[in-house]
Amino acid sequence: MGAETRSTNGRSGSAVTDVQGTVATGYEPVLHAFRRNFTERGDVGAALTVYRDGRPVVDLWGGRAEADDPTGARAWARDTVQIVRSATKGPAAAVPHLLHQRGRLDLDAPVGTYWPEFKANGKDRVLVRHLLAHRAGLPALDAPLTPAQARDGVSGPRALAAQAPLWEPGTAHGYHAHTYGWLLGELVARATGQSLGTWFAREVAGPLGLDLWIGLPGAEQHRAGRIAPVPAPEPPPSAGLRVRPKPAVADAYRDRDSLTRRAFAAVDPAPDENDPAYRAAEHPASAGVGTARALARFYAALTGPVHGPVPGPRLYVPATLALARTEESAGPDRVLVVRTRFGSGYMLHGPASPMLTPASFGHPGRGGSLAFADPEEGIGFGYVTAGLQQSLTSDPRPQALIRALRGCLRTG
Repeated sequence: MGAETRSTNGRSGSAVTDVQGTVATGYEPVLHAFRRNFTERGDVGAALTVYRDGRPVVDLWGGRAEADDPTGARAWARDTVQIVRSATKGPAAAVPHLLHQRGRLDLDAPVGTYWPEFKANGKDRVLVRHLLAHRAGLPALDAPLTPAQARDGVSGPRALAAQAPLWEPGTAHGYHAHTYGWLLGELVARATGQSLGTWFAREVAGPLGLDLWIGLPGAEQHRAGRIAPVPAPEPPPSAGLRVRPKPAVADAYRDRDSLTRRAFAAVDPAPDENDPAYRAAEHPASAGVGTARALARFYAALTGPVHGPVPGPRLYVPATLALARTEESAGPDRVLVVRTRFGSGYMLHGPASPMLTPASFGHPGRGGSLAFADPEEGIGFGYVTAGLQQSLTSDPRPQALIRALRGCLRTG
């Protein structure tokens, strides 16, 4: 783009928050919004990277790497990596898409073609594309797994192969929060003889130079920060301000018998996401670990070549890009309760998952992280946070960054 970048090392508000990195000329409003996330929106540690036309135009980080350490003893560094929860699903989806692109996986074939045991209990007509679009009818398990079973690579696929779908596959959709990972992981293993995390490392992360793993290696564990819940700030008092009702999904989650609660409690008790063993597990639904820089570069590479010290090729040919973005599921989500839109493995821009423009596709991580591509604007976007707030698909912190970015694009 030809714009020069400059370093920023600022301190914002009464609480000291160092923000470091670079922004291209014309993208200063994104920097200001990133700083305000710390002073106004409760962020404690985060990173943001934006690619435009294959080149980074925003690369920022700040705050503390360990959300559960209020002393801030460990600052977020340029190479800090963080678990990104369900934002993992986007990179994971690239594996079956690239296998399809190379003629090694048919998205319209029954899953049982590759995984014969999966045909049991009326699942013989479940297609590969149903898994990617959350239409398989398998968002919850008949019996939850323990954390150890969830990461052993065997128990999850075995349970899903044995049980019956909760609705007729292909007729409705419901977010497969945990089960998405076991379904895709086993499918890829059967089709390639390799784990999904291994294939991703060799065929995607390696060639693109990404600090992004689905299964964090032991040699990289020291770089990982720690995530923890943090309170969202109260909105400023305003005359006549109405108190918004709590989202229906919150009510459904509190109901222990609801499909919402059962889907998110497919692992019980909830795993310790800061446990090195959890980070090392190849769980393509929620255990990806990486930098905002890697997520933005990954999404930029889906739509075109990327530049920098390690030039990278375009990952998706036009037909694959169109396939990933084509709406497969839309309307009331049987798990998330609200209306959602999914392409093939990716959330699509909409009220439940607002991104940059109607052309955007990507995936949020519950609690704050978000990454997406926008092929019409040439954008790859990655935001990663250590502080988890009560959000599922639309967190105010990345939304503020998107608004600032949208303004830059309009005036640029």
